[in-house]
Formats: sequence, C-alpha cells, structure tokens
Amino acid sequence: MELKRLQYFVALAANGNFTKTADQLNIAQSALSVSMQKLEKEIGLKLINRTNRQIQLTSDGMRLLFHARRILEDVALAEIEMDELKGLERGKIDFGVSAMLGSYFFPEALAAFTETYPNIRIHIQEHGTATLEKMLLEGALDLAFVRTDHPLEQLRYVALCPEEIVACVNKSHPFAQRSEVSLEQFCQQPLILFRDGYLLREAISRYCRNNNITPDIRYETNLIELVKALLKKDIGISTCLRRIIHDNEPLVCVPFSPPIKVEFGIGWKSSHYLSNAARAFLKFMEDWHKTNR
Repeated sequence: MELKRLQYFVALAANGNFTKTADQLNIAQSALSVSMQKLEKEIGLKLINRTNRQIQLTSDGMRLLFHARRILEDVALAEIEMDELKGLERGKIDFGVSAMLGSYFFPEALAAFTETYPNIRIHIQEHGTATLEKMLLEGALDLAFVRTDHPLEQLRYVALCPEEIVACVNKSHPFAQRSEVSLEQFCQQPLILFRDGYLLREAISRYCRNNNITPDIRYETNLIELVKALLKKDIGISTCLRRIIHDNEPLVCVPFSPPIKVEFGIGWKSSHYLSNAARAFLKFMEDWHKTNR
C-alpha cells in the first residue's frame, strides 16, 4: 500500500471534492482519480461513493481513513525522530492558538523565543479551543495554547497562567458602577459576542441553553478590536479577559458572580513525539510565564 495513495485519500476525505483536492495536491484530477481507483483495487473494497462533484466515504472507507491518518502521523513522527537521532534538528513547530489569545499572551514571549532560538520556525494556526484540541488529537498540531482546567484524557498539559472571564462594558453603562454582575443580568442586555466554539462565548451559551433564554445578540465576531470598538460606541456589552482591556480605554471589566475562572497552558497529544524544537519551545514558554507573571 503506497503512502502517497493514502495521503491522497486522506486529503480527498477532508475536501470531499476531486477538483479541490487535485488543486491542493498540485496534481491532475485524472491522476487523483486513477490513484483512488488503484487504492480500491489494491484493497478490494469500495471506499468512495461518487455523486456529481462531491464524494462520500463508504463505511469501509471510513475505517481506512481512521487507519490512514494514524499511519501517516506515525510516519511523520518517525521521520522527525530519525532525523534527530542523526543529530539534525527539524527546527519547525506547528503551534495552534486562538487569534485573541495569541495577540495578548504571546507577542513578547515569541519575540524572546526567537532571540534565543533564531533557527526554529513556528507555523501558527488560529482557531477556537475546541478546534485546536481536535487538531492536536488528529496530529495536525505539535502544540497548542488551550484551556488546561478542562483536560482531555489523550492530551498532556503544562499550565501557564490562570485567568478570569469578566463582563466588559462601556464606562457609561450602569454595570460599570457594580462590583459584580450575574449571568442572568448579563444575558438580559444587548450582547456583542464571540462565535460559538470560542472560550469567551461558552459560559454565555451554556447558561442560555440551560435556562431557555434567547439572548439579544447584536453582533457576533471573533475580531477583538471590533468588539472593543463596538463596546466603546455603547452598542452592547460583551465578555473578555482582563488583560485585553487597557487602562486608557473607556471600558470597564466587571466580575461575574459567581466568578468564571479559567486556566491556560500548552497542550499536546500524549502519544505525539515532540521534536527537540517543540520541547525547547515548551520549556521556554513555561520558564518565561513563570518569570513574567
């Protein structure tokens, strides 16, 4: 069974389309089609149902996809480990972080890391916490900055920094004079929220579901600077982490009652081989956050 055919198969399963997959792989669509036909013939099972331009995997195809992903991940990890046994450093890290957390938690730390390890390249991918955890489990990331207070069994973590989710309001809003606010009171206001699947939305969505509340959501956006701009216009209120609000801004952070505590750190898949570069990054970030809390 050729690895290249498995790579093509996994890419096709992800895209669900021959044309898009062929473009992504930089091969002719006919070559991709022939490769999949040879894979089915080699295995002796029908793997793909072709309907117009889209494809769907058969039940046998889904089982192969499970094994193919594991095989390709193991091959990639073996290549890294063998290179390092020969004294070669890969020098590349696939690191995941949400856009907001990356913007406020990492600029100084990443700059300091690059000064110390100038030959290590970091490929940053921005997604919500749920997606980052899924990518870690699938082997698509080496490391990711995620919550560590809701651990998954297949992941390992290094906790770096405790935080608190708070309400964020314009200083002219009545809540600005309060020492705390409940989720019930918060959800009765016009809201500017991150999209579902993102940390700052989770507690609000869960409370509304549990209490059959339809919140008055005026805007949904993952652009934190847009959220802050709308808050400054007093269009609604939102949630945030304290560190993203500066003292010179006309915005006020109000704690929730009861408090919504979270903890962030770096996670990785337990069975995933961490390269020398990834281990150096992990150790550096742990030391840096201890020193700069």
